[in-house]
Amino acid sequence: MGRFAKTVCTRQDAIDRIERLVTELPGEAKVRVAVATGQVFNGTVVERPAVQLFEDADGVEGFNGVLRLDDPTAPPWSVDLWLSDIRTVERLG
Repeated sequence: MGRFAKTVCTRQDAIDRIERLVTELPGEAKVRVAVATGQVFNGTVVERPAVQLFEDADGVEGFNGVLRLDDPTAPPWSVDLWLSDIRTVERLG
C-alpha cells in the first residue's frame, strides 16, 4: 500500500478504535464488514491487519491499516479496506 493513506487517524479515540478492530480480524477469520459508504463485504481475512504510520495528501502523519479480504470460492476476488473506513465487523463462522 505504500506510505500514503487517504485518511489518517491522529486523535487517540480514532487510533484506539482501529486498534480494537485489529483484534476482531484474526487471520483466516470469515467475516462480514460494513464500511462508511454503506457497502458490505463478506470474505476471509488474509492476514491480521496491522496499524501503521501513514501520511495523507496534506502531509499529515497518522495511523491507519489495511484489511485484505478474499473469497477462496471465487478466486481471484479480493478487496483491500482501510481500517478507518470500517464501521462494523461480524464473524461468520
